Amino acid sequence: MCGIVGIVSSDPVNQQIYDSLLLLQHRGQDSTGIATAEGDQFHMVKARGQVREAYRTRDMRSLAGTVGLGHVRYATRGNAHREEEAQPFYVNAPYGIILVHNGNLTNTRELTAELYNVDRRHLNTHSDTELLLNVLANELQSGIRGLSSLGIDQVFDAVARVHRRIEGSYSVISMIAGHGLLAFRDPFGIRPLVLGRRSTEQGDDWIVASESLVLESGGYEVVRDVEPGEAILISPDGTMSSRQCAQNPELVPCAFEYIYLARPDSVLSGISVYEARLRLGNELADQVRAELPDLDIDVVMPIPDSGRPSAMQLAQRLGVPYREGFFKNHYVGRTFIMPGQAVRKRSVRQKLNAMHAEFRGKNVLLVDDSIVRGTTSREIVEMARAAGAKSVTFASAAPPVLFPHVYGINMPTRAELIAHGRTTEEIAAELGADHLIYQTVEGMDRAIMAGQSHVTRLEQSCFTGEYIAGDVDEEYLAWVESSQTS
Repeated sequence: MCGIVGIVSSDPVNQQIYDSLLLLQHRGQDSTGIATAEGDQFHMVKARGQVREAYRTRDMRSLAGTVGLGHVRYATRGNAHREEEAQPFYVNAPYGIILVHNGNLTNTRELTAELYNVDRRHLNTHSDTELLLNVLANELQSGIRGLSSLGIDQVFDAVARVHRRIEGSYSVISMIAGHGLLAFRDPFGIRPLVLGRRSTEQGDDWIVASESLVLESGGYEVVRDVEPGEAILISPDGTMSSRQCAQNPELVPCAFEYIYLARPDSVLSGISVYEARLRLGNELADQVRAELPDLDIDVVMPIPDSGRPSAMQLAQRLGVPYREGFFKNHYVGRTFIMPGQAVRKRSVRQKLNAMHAEFRGKNVLLVDDSIVRGTTSREIVEMARAAGAKSVTFASAAPPVLFPHVYGINMPTRAELIAHGRTTEEIAAELGADHLIYQTVEGMDRAIMAGQSHVTRLEQSCFTGEYIAGDVDEEYLAWVESSQTS
């Protein structure tokens, strides 16, 4: 998923970007990077680890300039343990470009061949962000004629050509030396990107970021979401220009942003993440009633933190007491986005501890945002039983994850997905639960899209197997799986 931010300000941006990345830390824990532009000169610092650990005072002093961008990485491509794979990426021609990216390209094999054999560009990593950067650089280069300078129309024409060459999901923020900040979003708007403005005595400051909470925390007004296929160019003096650069844009945001990825205090595509999660709880409560009408439940408990809103609403709708049965250690990161199954499994016990007084002798209904690999869920059910639960029913606010997610979430192989090829009863047995209830796809759609007309469908390929962006077929999925296991 990753988290990205870009700022054009009348004041130095290094501290603003650092603060923004702290707010986006939930979107990636592998590595982080900040780059700033001071006139025509770039400054960049990137390192493995989380934001608070990565930057020193000397790093922040080196990041001079009033234009900048930042990134927190959650690895879906490339090697999570190589600092070279950390973003931002830089290329020196034309002009000098630095770029960060949230998403996942699906035609990387074709692009790699084109860049080597046609564009004559060298790639030094396996990151699709480096691919995207070089495609953008090549299209900007091809749009420059003779001694003419780079104009706004030339930039937007280059983005239009980028859209025609690349497939998949991508929200992009880049800096072009001497020309300012460029941001654009894929034609389906799968990954989020929000635009904000703050008025000062010197003029307007601008920000683009993955989530609206970053804007609000920094004192920016949320202007709007960057539209699917749209490009926005903000000059160093704060002049903002925009253009639709895709031929047939359609807003189809990722359902998993609302289920798990985004913070609840964000609003994406006009939909409150928190309110969507409450509605998911209502739909799930109705599913519990329908599937298990005689189920005796003493208490409803959330799996903190992202399962909490759905659990609260489910408990209210069923008229069952709500209790916090697990204490969360907030110094351990989100287990779903940790690299490696062994690390994820060990971290579950480090992150959560069951409070025996809430479990002893009770029929417990546990509610989580989703079940992907089953690692976390299996450990939690064991903890609930060890704490004295009489019976354990597990409910997922998301439908069964049956297919790989190829648009920026690390669900690459079907063999990893506990729901793939199993019935609900078989999954319950794998988890050690007495009963298991899943949200339906229809219920999920109603919950997320309720009360608005801007979003009419969601990217939900991991639940349905219907891939909307790029030529994703069985051969491609087999290649992704083989590349992950080789």
